[in-house]
Amino acid sequence: MRTRFFTSSLFLSIVALFGIGLMQVYSASYVFATESYGDGLYFFKRQLTFTFLAAVVILVTTQIPFNLIKKWSWAMWPISFVLLLATFIPGIGVRVGGALRWIQLPGGVRFEPSEIAKVAFCFLFASLVCRKENMLGRFKWGWIAALILLPLGILNIQHDFGSLVIITLVAVALLFTFGMQLKWLVAAGFAALPLFYFAIWSYPYRRARIEAFLDPWSDPAKKGFQVIQSMLSVHSGGISGVGLGQGQGKLFFLPEAHTDFTMAVFFEEMGFIGVVAILALYGFVVFKGFQIAIKVQDVFKRTLVLGLITTFAFSVFINIGVVLGLVPTKGLTMPFMSYGGSSLLVLSFLFGIILNIEMSENQSKPTSLRY
Repeated sequence: MRTRFFTSSLFLSIVALFGIGLMQVYSASYVFATESYGDGLYFFKRQLTFTFLAAVVILVTTQIPFNLIKKWSWAMWPISFVLLLATFIPGIGVRVGGALRWIQLPGGVRFEPSEIAKVAFCFLFASLVCRKENMLGRFKWGWIAALILLPLGILNIQHDFGSLVIITLVAVALLFTFGMQLKWLVAAGFAALPLFYFAIWSYPYRRARIEAFLDPWSDPAKKGFQVIQSMLSVHSGGISGVGLGQGQGKLFFLPEAHTDFTMAVFFEEMGFIGVVAILALYGFVVFKGFQIAIKVQDVFKRTLVLGLITTFAFSVFINIGVVLGLVPTKGLTMPFMSYGGSSLLVLSFLFGIILNIEMSENQSKPTSLRY
């Protein structure tokens, strides 16, 4: 049994994020849980259970022989597609906040398949890069395009534009890393602008988010309410914050205080100093992920680690951007800090894979990252 990962700086950083995340869920959700469920620890206790399960996921994932993971990696994308389709089945799919993107599990637990889709895409891309000659010789481009685009179409129908954006950004980053010229990526971006325009303006709620992003004060009571309350919480934190548990934004002023906008609560209570510290921790995790990717020699492993850590990095970046009003609201949680079992368990699997690769790969001298 491989146990060296317990001393890995990446693993210790993840443990720290688990602990800080539990503290944040407790602080951000206590008042809301008390008013809604009569138990201030309702969300904290559930998150503690998810954290325990997440620790099990990391432990198990690091012990699976990587050859076995690679052998069945091709199945993750089709499985995620089936799970996305399952959200449309009555009695299985659950609509929350106008979006039909959750699956109801026993015990009142909901699972969001799009979290799996983000990780599954990294496995798909790694498989295509590793087997590109055989793959392209065996299948037509149309089938490959359908394989990739159909699940993305489901995400759009589910109103999960945030996950769609992350997968697209990861795809662009990986294509550039593995040799696609910038001019072709720019050309593809311009070609996709009509689709992007249609995806935004054909849905009134997305149009409202763009309008709120451009001018939140034009409708402060409705369209701009979330962004304004988030920025007010950030402003209230100042340099050192108002203190753990003392934030006012979470007292029903800030929507989704324990999920999408939990970092606004963190800004207010921990201040600029606390935010810099937590972002430094996130930055170190991303740095370690890229360091592992640079050192491994196997193409599949390198591609997979790059995809996984880039997915994580974009999730952090976009959530912080939303909280600061730098990007439109996307409905994306903050990794480790937001309440939610789906995100936490998939994150644990993601980092379990990276730790597995770190422990199983014979380290060699760093090589150039871009081919």
